[in-house]
Amino acid sequence: MGYPDIKPLSPGLQALQHSLVEQGVKYALASFVDIHGMCKGKVVPLSHFDRMMQGSELFTGAALDGVPQEISDDEVGTMPDPASATVLPWNPEVVWFASDLYLSGQPFEACSRTILKRVLEQAAAMGYRFNLGIETEFFILKDTEDGFGPVSDRDTLAKAAYAIPTLLDNYKILDTIVSAMNGLGWDVYSFDHEDAQGQFETDFTYCDALTMADRLTFFRLMVKELARSQGYFASFMPKPYADQTGSGAHYNMSLADVETGKNLFEDASDPCGLSKLGYQFIAGVLRHAKAIVAVTCPTVNSYKRLVRQGSMSGFTWAPVYVCYGNNNRTNMLRIPMGGGRVECRAADISTNLYLGAAMILAAGLEGIREGLDPGSPHRENMYTYSLAELKAMGIDTLPRTLGEAVAAFAADPLSEAVMGPLMYKTYIDFKTQEWEEYHSHISDWEIQRYLKFF
Repeated sequence: MGYPDIKPLSPGLQALQHSLVEQGVKYALASFVDIHGMCKGKVVPLSHFDRMMQGSELFTGAALDGVPQEISDDEVGTMPDPASATVLPWNPEVVWFASDLYLSGQPFEACSRTILKRVLEQAAAMGYRFNLGIETEFFILKDTEDGFGPVSDRDTLAKAAYAIPTLLDNYKILDTIVSAMNGLGWDVYSFDHEDAQGQFETDFTYCDALTMADRLTFFRLMVKELARSQGYFASFMPKPYADQTGSGAHYNMSLADVETGKNLFEDASDPCGLSKLGYQFIAGVLRHAKAIVAVTCPTVNSYKRLVRQGSMSGFTWAPVYVCYGNNNRTNMLRIPMGGGRVECRAADISTNLYLGAAMILAAGLEGIREGLDPGSPHRENMYTYSLAELKAMGIDTLPRTLGEAVAAFAADPLSEAVMGPLMYKTYIDFKTQEWEEYHSHISDWEIQRYLKFF
């Protein structure tokens, strides 16, 4: 495939190009994601902006993780979304664009961003806009002689959450990150030291799901680059420490009227502040929870976070049961204080948000279409029940391993309906291989336990 026929830019794109030139931008990144939600792309001089915006940049999918193509296939091309234009805070000569993948002039069915857009179109046809906020938890660490550790030598508390001295020890890098986010118009309203040593969280204003998926994708790229510029590294590994809490990416979700923008999950007369529509959404998510988790918690390491206990500070704060409740963090789904939204706690920071949001929205829409009822909310500490007690209550557990999650994903008809046949098969094959490779690896634990034991 060569360059497509180049047409004159629309007035809007001409204005965008002119604005970028005025800002001193020299290059544009036509960026898309692989199966992990990691940025890939090509750099285009701004003098070729017209070509790039019409799909000139081509890629061999077979060279990437989870972009299902044979090496003999025609290349996929990027179609940048002009609304996503983001000048790099650490290099203002470059602008980044989130892009959809196209093949032979049509949307590529296995493109993560396109998959989300398909489900968003279903929601819009029902009169809904999906709003999404993500709580971004991550680690800022430094290399040490022993491997890695927190930036601050005072970051040693067993219960490190909300510690002010160690937050201030990391002030320079955190201020750089937050200032960059606010410079992009994301409206950070708080940040803090989280429960594990070297772990932090930023909270910023929600927006529509496609924009939020673009922002989280860019956020991970940005934070890694900013940390590196100060001699550190950022980790979005769900659980780098066995004895400390892992990093979530809680999905805070609501549906708004597509015409008026009114929040349709709000109901002041309800004890939890949630509308009937919100409860139906919850019921749909609970129905498909095990399949959803295969995408919102997509790595082997993810399931070392989804345990009831094991962190230095006690409970892990991560859900292990398929249930919901009010302002209660021991449920998979939580209705935060004040209502009007639903929080999914069974998602970690390694999630490909395009795919995770697509799965959870599709499940919620099914609950609405079928008028499902999730039952009464759980207000108690779910960690205190025995497995026998939970079974008697009809409460199931989330998958314990990536292998279990992928099996649940494969068995659930929703998965193929959302992903499409090509990405459905690709996701199962790729994650099954990841699980099998993990089991072939000989770990330090095995060496220490067995080498001289027998």
